[in-house]
Amino acid sequence: MTQLKPSPPSPRPLQGLRVLELGQLLAGPFAGCLLGYFGADVVKVESLSGDPLRGWRELEDGTSLWWRSLSRNKRCIALDLHREEGRAIVRELLLTTDVLLENFRPGTMEAWGLGPEVVTELAPRVVYARVSGFGQTGPDRERPGFASVCEAVAGLRYITGHPGELPVRPNLSLGDSLGGLHAMLGVLLALRARDLTGRGQVVDIALTESIFNVLESTLIEADRGVTRQPSGVTITGVVPSSAYRCSAEGGRSEPIVIGANTDKLFDKLMRLIERADLAADPALTSNPGRVARAQEIDLAIEAWTSARSAEEAVAALAVAGIPAGRIQNAAQVLEDPQVRARGTMETVAYKDADLRLPKLAPLLSETPGRTDFVGPEIGAHTREVLLELGRTEAELAKLLADRVAR
Repeated sequence: MTQLKPSPPSPRPLQGLRVLELGQLLAGPFAGCLLGYFGADVVKVESLSGDPLRGWRELEDGTSLWWRSLSRNKRCIALDLHREEGRAIVRELLLTTDVLLENFRPGTMEAWGLGPEVVTELAPRVVYARVSGFGQTGPDRERPGFASVCEAVAGLRYITGHPGELPVRPNLSLGDSLGGLHAMLGVLLALRARDLTGRGQVVDIALTESIFNVLESTLIEADRGVTRQPSGVTITGVVPSSAYRCSAEGGRSEPIVIGANTDKLFDKLMRLIERADLAADPALTSNPGRVARAQEIDLAIEAWTSARSAEEAVAALAVAGIPAGRIQNAAQVLEDPQVRARGTMETVAYKDADLRLPKLAPLLSETPGRTDFVGPEIGAHTREVLLELGRTEAELAKLLADRVAR
């Protein structure tokens, strides 16, 4: 019986691009992760002790699972950039690099002789992407900018939570992820511009400004004297769109989210919950009228949901064509039939037990991204990359012995 050969991997849209990633933790490295997933050769430079992310959250064999995911597909080298010998290697790498991605505090790269002016003179086609808390200019440029602080300063935290209580954060570094997404977008735009001009440029990403991009109309409204306030489980100015309690299952009440904030969906929902009186009320046929009577509407909806389990309520709402869903934790997400059907998780070989990682969006039909290997150990590719630069084994041995590289 003839055995079919496995199909070769599909090409990826960023194949042939070289990205040199400097920095640590989340925002810049997330951009590098996305670029590498879609085919770029990402060479990540760590300090000799490694990126601190290696030791954050859930550890397995001494290294975090987060690191294994965020540093997938990256060739990791370890250099001491506080020493000229280490910086000299970076300058050599720049000669074959398309994108320099860094997220140090502004001024650090200039102090090392690796600022944009130096890099542009050395390699004019390099796209120089810079990720920081507050940007490369302005009075706050050198201010430390972790995601938590930037979320607060940018206005996101103020509107998150319940009125009159301390603002809350999602249990994530959302500002960093937004910064990383915008850094990838900026890199792709600058690469397209390079196709037209032949020259690279500086991409200046501030976490605060990345957050501004998802604040919808809050800044415009504030300019007109209306400051949006926190609204708990609802959203300001859109009714009905909230979380509602369902009947207790196994001794606890599970909430669901319902979004029926168009005129037609509101009518459907009111008839489903047997409140035709509200559906027929002329004052509620458009959103402004519903906003004025939000509490009355939400109480009517919860009277219906609280008499049903979450599963029953979501099923009935789905039949009626009304957007609704259970509030799932991560373990439930992994078992979600939609997640399974779309193959959202991919399995990657890792030591004695395979590791399941989420695929990175977007999904491309002809040139999809993929994970080739999980985040490697400190300096796993130092030898490989330095030999590609033309260093001899003797030169490599000296760099290692002198603690310039690991």
